[in-house]
Amino acid sequence: MRNKLLQIWANRQQDTINTKQVLTTLVGATLAVLILSLTYPLTGLNILLAPFGATCVLLFALPDSPLAQPRNIIFGHLITAFVGLLFFHSFGFTPLSVALAVGVAIAAMRLTSTTHPPAGANPIVVMLGSASWNFLEFVILGSAVLVVCGVLFHKINGKIYPKYWL
Repeated sequence: MRNKLLQIWANRQQDTINTKQVLTTLVGATLAVLILSLTYPLTGLNILLAPFGATCVLLFALPDSPLAQPRNIIFGHLITAFVGLLFFHSFGFTPLSVALAVGVAIAAMRLTSTTHPPAGANPIVVMLGSASWNFLEFVILGSAVLVVCGVLFHKINGKIYPKYWL
């Protein structure tokens, strides 16, 4: 079994590293996170959330993925943040409540066809931060800012993004 796995791994097709794509990803993600970071000193709104770093991986490295489309980014984050808040304000922060919140959030994304893996972290962020309901505002605004950054950045670079909106 071990030898078979090693053979499969050794024979798998390696992705060709394209320096231009790597640099484009670097610049896009850096600018998007910089914009999110600058909103706090400029407006007092903290829309820089840890899951948005993972969103940038999809948005700038894999923009053709269904998981990186605006519907998935915005609604995935919104749904999971809502579920996290619902569980936190109903049951508090316990090992079971955080585990159930993550599971229910993922199921809700699947049911609504809005799966966005980085958003799966939102219930944990909500509970660790003892977030209030206005956390939803930051999630909506931050995810919308990321989508706008993605649209503009990919347009400037001659790439079609998004593949679809809804």
